[in-house]
Amino acid sequence: MMQRFLQKLTIAVIAATISVQSIPQLVLAQTTPIGDLQSPRAITIAGRVESIIGNKFILNDGTGEIIVDAGPSWWHNINLSQGEQVTVTGELGKKGDEFDAFTITRATGSVIEIRSPEGPPPWAGGRNRVPRKKK
Repeated sequence: MMQRFLQKLTIAVIAATISVQSIPQLVLAQTTPIGDLQSPRAITIAGRVESIIGNKFILNDGTGEIIVDAGPSWWHNINLSQGEQVTVTGELGKKGDEFDAFTITRATGSVIEIRSPEGPPPWAGGRNRVPRKKK
């Protein structure tokens, strides 16, 4: 009886040791390489439009400023006004110095659709490769 108990105890200890040794490999298999990390999609920022050049504008939230890119004016015209309060959903541009807009929401609640967050923007092929957006 004691011998059987010792056999079961030995098997339990061996199984526990194998399980504990397997944990680091399991955790390692679930990690993402640092080189594959991406900035989060669909970040929302809000502030006051400081200045406008074409479809780009400077947005100031009181803690800082960033240039917001709303796509080329030949694709569509966003018609914002200096001093207007807006909320912009988008992503930080590849260089990190601009914010690429997906949508712009005015203080009135009206939404300007710029582009989908998925894939490249529809104007990525250039002026002669894509049909113009209907106004």
